[in-house]
Parts: sequence; structure tokens; C-alpha cells
Amino acid sequence: MSRTQPRGETPFTAADLRRRLAERHGDPAPDQEFGDHLLNPDIVQLMERENAREAAVLVAVVDRDEGASVILTRRSDRLRKHSGQIAFPGGSVDPSDASAEAAALREAHEEIALEPRHVEVLGRLPRYLTTTGFRITPVVAIVRPGFELTPNPDEVADIFETPLSFLMDAANHVRAAKTLGGVERHFYEMPYGERYIWGVTAGILRTFYERYYA
Repeated sequence: MSRTQPRGETPFTAADLRRRLAERHGDPAPDQEFGDHLLNPDIVQLMERENAREAAVLVAVVDRDEGASVILTRRSDRLRKHSGQIAFPGGSVDPSDASAEAAALREAHEEIALEPRHVEVLGRLPRYLTTTGFRITPVVAIVRPGFELTPNPDEVADIFETPLSFLMDAANHVRAAKTLGGVERHFYEMPYGERYIWGVTAGILRTFYERYYA
């Protein structure tokens, strides 16, 4: 909990998150990066940063009266890569996108029909490098209730919300490992009921925790 937290106020509200970001005095430095390589230092392909493809995701924190929650999706089983996995709305930054924020908002609208008028962008997390060759900019935003979400069936199988209080509790951050392609890979996982949050999504949530809630 932040040392400046008002007495008796929960830290897991949109108002408190807005304060925490303000206390950080803006976005992280451009060269500040997190990624899979921090848990897997032997992964050399991540060192080729100049070849990484730029992407952006929307860390959409919903301003609920009962406590803030984060919008997550389950990717369609029909997708060629990362099918069925839990993810943030997001994707590649296109040449027509003015910024990472514009890309994250566009992708969220395309994937889950989240209209930008409900979204207040607050800032960015440190970029996240993945083993699949992406450099992801997580865009943190507060979403006002009153929106309606519809999954794009070509990309999204399901949409759900997870309490921010659960995601920002370090007791729910589990270091795990599995063999992928004959190589043991280490990662975070945050199982939430029947939802298995792991890999890049869990890594970005861990970055969120370390920057604002640790």
C-alpha cells in the first residue's frame, strides 16, 4: 500500500490508481523495458531489439463502485498464434496509428467494441519484450461504466473482468516453468478461478504491480 494512502481508503479504486500514476510523474523512461528475458536470461533473440515489432495493449481498469477491475479477453481458438490464451485487448502498431495509445484504443474497439469515449488514458507502463519478437507498450486507462462489449469472433472467444485487488496481490503471482519447443521457459502465472492468466499477460500485470503497488 502506498505510504500516502488516505486512512481507511482501499487502494484498489480508479481514483487511487490515478493518484499513484500522478506520483510517478509521468511515463517511464523510453529505455526502461521489462520482458520475458528477465526470467530467461539465456534467450538471446530478445537482445535483437532493433528487429522487434511494435505492439500496444490496453490495460483497461474499470471504475466499479465495488472496486476496480481489469478487462481481459480469451483469444479465439481459431487463431494461429496464442489461441485460447488470456490477453489484453491489443495488437500491432500500424503505420496509420498516431501513437501507441491510438493503436491500443483502435485494437480495443476492433476486438471487443470498447468505444474510446468511455476511456481515459492515464499513461504507459515500461515496454515489454516478448520471446515472439514483439515490443509491447502497455497503455493504462480508466474505463467509465456504461459501456457495452461485444467480442469480435475472429479474434476473441470471451471477455471478462478480474478484480484489481486480486491482480495486485503479490501472493497471487506464481513463478512457474514449462518446456516449450524443447527449452525450459520461466514465467509468471496468476490463476483466477477457471481463468489461467500467464505468460506475457501475467508479466505485464507483474510490471504494473512492481511500478505502482509493490
